[in-house]
Amino acid sequence: MDYRDAGVDVEAGRAFVDQIRNLVHSTFRKEVLGGLGGFGGCFQLPGGFREPVLVSGTDGVGTKLKIAQVLNRHDTVGIDLVAMCVNDVLTSGAEPLFFLDYLATGKLEKEQLTEVVAGIASGCKQAGCALLGGETAEMPGFYQVGEYDLAGFCVGIVEKSQMLDGSQVQVGDVAIALASAGVHSNGLSLVRKIVSDGGFAWSERPELLGGETIAEAFLTPTRIYVKPVLAARQAGLDIHGMAHITGGGLPENLPRCLGTGQAIKINPNSWAIPPVFKWLAEAGGVSAEAMYNTFNMGIGFVLLVSPQQVEQTITYFESQNIPAFAIGEVITGDNSLVGLLS
Repeated sequence: MDYRDAGVDVEAGRAFVDQIRNLVHSTFRKEVLGGLGGFGGCFQLPGGFREPVLVSGTDGVGTKLKIAQVLNRHDTVGIDLVAMCVNDVLTSGAEPLFFLDYLATGKLEKEQLTEVVAGIASGCKQAGCALLGGETAEMPGFYQVGEYDLAGFCVGIVEKSQMLDGSQVQVGDVAIALASAGVHSNGLSLVRKIVSDGGFAWSERPELLGGETIAEAFLTPTRIYVKPVLAARQAGLDIHGMAHITGGGLPENLPRCLGTGQAIKINPNSWAIPPVFKWLAEAGGVSAEAMYNTFNMGIGFVLLVSPQQVEQTITYFESQNIPAFAIGEVITGDNSLVGLLS
């Protein structure tokens, strides 16, 4: 017997690496040393920093992969993978430098996984970071044929004096929400249950979704906020805190950017809930509390700025085609949200 008899095709693995080589190289920054194929990716730190701090983050895509695999559409989940990591790193004020992926599958299907890597490369370009390397694992018997899983890892850099850690946030600061592109990559297990238990087909076009199929609505990739947010800071916008709204929604994530003894009072009527969330609530009979604790509800990222910079902040992000709106203010409190469900 040989390795192929056990279900692992080494030659197919080599061919896959050759097939994605140009995708990977298209993301490289000038700091990348060497090419694809070494035991480790090498990256030279950019100059100009006095006290550089490296910020790292890791994440996956979750059961959104199940939807992609059922529909045999794999070109967007790679963007999700990058977005979940780089948006987290961004909250410290860091610029993402490089990204690595881990891709595990039962049987390596080159065309399928090349689509995935193309999405990862697209996400890296949107974030301005290099796809420095990765690992593809063929694991027969662990995953069913056609199934795969993804994980990602990102490293960013920030000047220590510019790093956001909650200490810059002041009572009276205003929370500016940046719109999400949809459900992003959280709550998809509940989405799948609502679709399954409700007897819906992924190809259906509910009126609330404005002509999109259910599949299209939930495979919309996570928005990457890196370049516009970093550009805003470089242009002089004084951002005191940032939060990436992921699993657990606003209640779990927004307080994470606050300082000690602070809370945020939310005006729940300050933004329009996108139709995709209204459809989920109606189709699944999901309570408002459960919706807010599961989904981003139309808000993918939040910035905390002084009251004097609210109008400037909203105008800037709308000029970048990212809807923005003031949703609340920082008050004295116990690291929580106030008024969200009132």
